[in-house]
Amino acid sequence: MRMQFLRGEALQRYNTLALQARAQAFVSVSTEADLLAALTLAREQQLPVVPLGEGSNVVFAGDLDALVIQQRMKGIEVLALADDAVRLRVAAGENWHALVQWTLAQGYFGLENLALIPGTVGAAPIQNIGAYGVELQASLLQVHARQIADGKVLVLSNEACEFGYRDSIFKHQLQDQLVITAVELQLARHPAVNVAYPALASYFAEHADVDPTPQAVFDAVVGIRRSKLPDPAQVPNAGSFFKNPVVAGKLAEELRAAFPGLPCFSQPDGAVKLSAAWMIDRCGWKGARLGELGVHAEHALVLVNYGGGSGERLLALATDIAASVWDAFGVRLEIEPRVYGRRV
Repeated sequence: MRMQFLRGEALQRYNTLALQARAQAFVSVSTEADLLAALTLAREQQLPVVPLGEGSNVVFAGDLDALVIQQRMKGIEVLALADDAVRLRVAAGENWHALVQWTLAQGYFGLENLALIPGTVGAAPIQNIGAYGVELQASLLQVHARQIADGKVLVLSNEACEFGYRDSIFKHQLQDQLVITAVELQLARHPAVNVAYPALASYFAEHADVDPTPQAVFDAVVGIRRSKLPDPAQVPNAGSFFKNPVVAGKLAEELRAAFPGLPCFSQPDGAVKLSAAWMIDRCGWKGARLGELGVHAEHALVLVNYGGGSGERLLALATDIAASVWDAFGVRLEIEPRVYGRRV
């Protein structure tokens, strides 16, 4: 077995929030054989398994009494190539943004709106990552995984993943049951850009001389994201910490009447998505700092760790923010990151 099995490994460098915690056991796996060996070890030692990519969407609330398996499998394979589409199998340890760059370079289109989203390919289906009017589910065909309980292969179709807004079966019935090993994607070979999202529409309206090609959309998304979101390498964060709440149309109408500036986005089913950032800002949290933790000054959805902050205190801050939004608007906020570890 080529992997190195570590006891009591510090996890601060394995999560973009730089939260301090330790794993009872830790391994990095780069092959299916490594993963099977790690799962066998977990069963033998009766340890729960926590799969980990780049740690960009997790909160370690304390030490983990578990085997943390860092997914480092790499590889991109063209499974089928037609005149109008390509089918890819991408290993779970590939960096998501690097994949988007690679697909554009190959002339494979459809992911450009999802540029600069942090994390690995294997983490993408769990959250059904989405940005600027596009969600992963539009391009995903299958998810390949190993069952933690017995190491057996499981392949899920797009439909079986039960995708929703920032949601999937991997956060419900299959939570903590699988380690994702690869995804299959279908991308177009002819450009069909999507610039309907307000921020992109505004960008191309202001840059009328720029042809909205897939590369231009990619560049615009990267520029917009960098202008709004802090680099985790400079200011530890996990990106957007809260989901934008989706409410019934009747409640949205009442809120629009009471708060005319509240951004609202109608959904196909008649529900309405509200801007969590606007409500958090309205409650006075944007730029707030409480010791080593705070809310970013440029984006109210981003909670940051200025140094030495704990996961437990970060979650307490998130709870306070959500409570103030509830008091002001009667709307419940839900956090995006997954929470692991003892709460001490």
